[in-house]
Amino acid sequence: MTDILNKRRAGVLLHITSLPGSGAVGDLGQEAQHFIKFLHDTGITVWQTLPLGTTHADLSPYQSLSAHAGNPELINIDWLCKHDWLRASELDIGPPSRKSELVAKGFAGFLERADQASKGDFENFCQAKAFWLDDFALFMALRNEFHQQCWNQWPEPLKNREAKALQEARRRLKSQIDATKFQQYVFFKQWLELKTYAGQQGVLMFGDIPIFVSYDSADVWANREVFKLNDDGEMPVVAGVPPDYFSATGQRWGNPHFNWQQLKNTGFNWWLERLKTQLECFDVLRIDHFRGLEAAWEIPATEDTAIHGEWVKAPGKALLSAINAEFGEIPLVAEDLGIITPEVEELRDEFNLPGMKILQFAFGDTPDNPYLPGNYIPNCVAYTGTHDNDTTLGWSEKLSGDEKNKIYDYLGNPQTSIHCALIHAALGSVANLAIIPMQDILELGSEHRMNTPGTTSGNWTWRFNWDQLTPERTGKMQHLVKLFNRQI
Repeated sequence: MTDILNKRRAGVLLHITSLPGSGAVGDLGQEAQHFIKFLHDTGITVWQTLPLGTTHADLSPYQSLSAHAGNPELINIDWLCKHDWLRASELDIGPPSRKSELVAKGFAGFLERADQASKGDFENFCQAKAFWLDDFALFMALRNEFHQQCWNQWPEPLKNREAKALQEARRRLKSQIDATKFQQYVFFKQWLELKTYAGQQGVLMFGDIPIFVSYDSADVWANREVFKLNDDGEMPVVAGVPPDYFSATGQRWGNPHFNWQQLKNTGFNWWLERLKTQLECFDVLRIDHFRGLEAAWEIPATEDTAIHGEWVKAPGKALLSAINAEFGEIPLVAEDLGIITPEVEELRDEFNLPGMKILQFAFGDTPDNPYLPGNYIPNCVAYTGTHDNDTTLGWSEKLSGDEKNKIYDYLGNPQTSIHCALIHAALGSVANLAIIPMQDILELGSEHRMNTPGTTSGNWTWRFNWDQLTPERTGKMQHLVKLFNRQI
């Protein structure tokens, strides 16, 4: 456990897209700084986000087009105007522009008006990130050329990355490739400025690494050997989880599994490069679906659900050892929810990684339930719920009278609403870090939940507005953070 995770802290779970603002989604501009100021003023020292990657049409940040690239929809346009790379007159011409078009105009302005220091900085960025950026920029240009088709539907020479075909594509699509590189340059400049501001305000940025990557991604197209694919590049097996709390038929995520033998042969280089990018962006990282580093549920690709599959072992100990050897002891959190075996717990504990405790899972019939606060250890992260849960108010409104009585019997104080009692329980627990989703701070119901696992529509679009964050709610959080000794 690093020093960062060895102190009592409070955090808030809120994705960047959920920030207020006039754009289609929240972004990295002034509203993000205002949110950091709110955290600072309430004594909260951790901001947990969802993954930052470029999403597909379903908007899921857990199925991104790259394990490295940032989502250009999070770029703040005012920043480009401030640098005089985009001018106000260019914002109002014709119908409302998509953000990508505005960033492209910003790139034209950059080429025309940027000083040599900025142009040199851009060149240095492209060189430093070439190990993923070159493939990603070409991938996005080709994906656009082929009308967003998955790479396995491209012409065979490009699908199979034949050198002559790639060389010709890079020549033909150079302007699009350069524009995508500029998008990423702007994204990372804005993100690192925000991270610096957060650090100045005493706020740590807490990121999320999906264990698997999307099949339709630059990673799989450019690194087929890293994944379990047949000679045609197709997936014989896909990732998911068996039936559980969230779904009676399990969850068939459809991601490719890793070719762990190949990864071991290369010293897990692909994973280490992935961690390098994320460690530049975040102070703390969560490994989503950590149990997949011990064993992962492999589903035959022909199956429509996740019911029929098998657990296949993974070399998690060797991977985590390689990570420690490369980066030292870094602040990692294990998302250890779902079907957790003694072997998974042993792997987590061997590397002293804090696991997750979800209060919405706590109140069953057994006193040894690991999610009950009395069973916590300091080296864990306590949550009322996560982005995959209902809001705590929505969850509590669906409880029966008997279920509510069980919760009050454990927590006491039936005069307090259950969702407030759970916030008290998380912050008052021995867990070093307690994270409260923003919806719970705002006391919002089920219609404000972020994601419903097992569904493919209506997710990832929730946003809050500042009117919901009343002085009373801000004062309440400030009081609780202080009351439970979570100010740093």
